[in-house]
Amino acid sequence: MAWAVLVAVVAVMLAVDLFLHRDDHVIGMREAVLWSGVWIGAGLLVGLVLWWWLGGEVAGAYYAGYLIEKALSIDNVFVFALIFTYFGVPAAYQHKVLFWGVIGALLLRLVFIFVGAELLETFSWTAYLFGTFLIWTGWKMAFRHGQPTDPGRNPVVRLVRRVIPTDPRYHDGRFVIRLDGRRTATLLLVVLIAIEATDLVFAVDSVAAILAITTSPFTVWAANAFAILGLRSLYFCLAGLLRRFVHLHYGLAVLLAFAGVKLILAETPVGRLPVPLTLGVIAVTVTASIVASVLRTRPGSCERTGP
Repeated sequence: MAWAVLVAVVAVMLAVDLFLHRDDHVIGMREAVLWSGVWIGAGLLVGLVLWWWLGGEVAGAYYAGYLIEKALSIDNVFVFALIFTYFGVPAAYQHKVLFWGVIGALLLRLVFIFVGAELLETFSWTAYLFGTFLIWTGWKMAFRHGQPTDPGRNPVVRLVRRVIPTDPRYHDGRFVIRLDGRRTATLLLVVLIAIEATDLVFAVDSVAAILAITTSPFTVWAANAFAILGLRSLYFCLAGLLRRFVHLHYGLAVLLAFAGVKLILAETPVGRLPVPLTLGVIAVTVTASIVASVLRTRPGSCERTGP
C-alpha cells in the first residue's frame, strides 16, 4: 500500500512537470525559484505525512536522508553545468535533458537501494565495506575536488558514439532522428547518456549514505525521489552562483565521512546513532560550509571566484 501511494504521487508530479514544461524554453530565475519552492515544499510535506502515517522514527529517517540527498545534489549541479558547457547544450533544451535524466536516476537508484539494503540485512560485514567506501569518497571530495574532467572521455559516452550512429547536432531538441533512412542519435541523446552515467557515481554515494541512517527501501527511495525531483529547478537556481560555494565540498565530504562512520558504528556495540543527532550534524555542516563560502567570496574578499 505504502509503495503504491509513493509511486503514484511521484508519477503524478512528474506528469504535471512534463505537461507544464512540454515546450522547450529557457528556464528563467523566477520560474526556477518558484518550482524549487514547490518541490522543496512537497518534500517537506511528505515528511509530515509520514510522521502522521508511520510515526516519528520513519519521518526522522526520511528527513535525514532527504537533507543528505539534497546537499549532495548541489554537487551534481557542478557536474551538470560542466557537461552542458562542454557539449554546448542550448539553454532551451537543458530542462528536457534533466527531466529524462531524473526519471532514469529514480529507476537506477531504486535498484541500488534494494540491492544495498538486502546486502546490509543479509551480510552485516558489508556495513564495514560501505562505510569505508563513504569515508574514502569523503576524503577524495575534500582533497581532490575540482580536478578538471572531460565529459567526452566518459567511457559510456565514448561507447555510445562507437556503437550508435550519432549526428553532432541537436535537431530541435530531439533525441533520435531518421537520417539517410536509418535511426540516428542526436547530440542531445549523447548528453543525456553523459548525465545518466555521471549520476551513477552520485547514486552510489548518496544511497550508501542514506542506508547508514535506515535500511528501509521505502524510506530511502522516498528521500531520494523527493530530493531528486527538485534537482532540475535547483540547477537553474544555482547555475549562476556555483562559483561562490567554494567551501561546500568540504561540508559534503564531512557528511559522507560521517555517514561512513555511522554505518560502521551500527555494527558495533555503539549501535545506530540517534536520528536527531544525524539531522543536527547534517544541518550544521551544510549551513557552516555555505556560510563560510559566502563570507569568503563576498565583495572585497581576497578569494577569487573566477578568471
